[in-house]
Amino acid sequence: MTVTRLAEDDIPATWEAASLLLDEYRQHYGANPAPEAAATWLREQIDAARARVYLAVSADRRPTGEDGTVDGICTVTVVPAALTLRSAWLVRDLYVRPAARRRGVARSLLEAVVDDAAANGAHRLSLQTESDNARALELYSRIGFEPLPGVTVMDNIL
Repeated sequence: MTVTRLAEDDIPATWEAASLLLDEYRQHYGANPAPEAAATWLREQIDAARARVYLAVSADRRPTGEDGTVDGICTVTVVPAALTLRSAWLVRDLYVRPAARRRGVARSLLEAVVDDAAANGAHRLSLQTESDNARALELYSRIGFEPLPGVTVMDNIL
């Protein structure tokens, strides 16, 4: 398993593979197919340095996604953490295509993010998932994530 971070200068096939998997992830959660919009959104996030995107490719595939197939994707936002004068990293999206599940893809993606966050001096790496997503919660716990007591996640959908 190879995990790479999507970069502005990656070849078009890598961007296309990332965009298609991102759109597959969106559809998994009920969104309408929008591959062109997903590609535009992804490029905007990377260009504006609002997100880091990690791609997982099986060892039997090219690590750059040149064959158009990636097995998993993870998007991360880095935000300032004023109290510690460092940064907090937030895993926003994590998706593994169904055919690649239960093979360590999500774990590889998360371990790469943990390593990158630590290497870049992050104070914290956080994520959230549905409270009934037992498989995800088990994986996150094995990697070192813990529930934050006394924290309530609130939304204001605009």
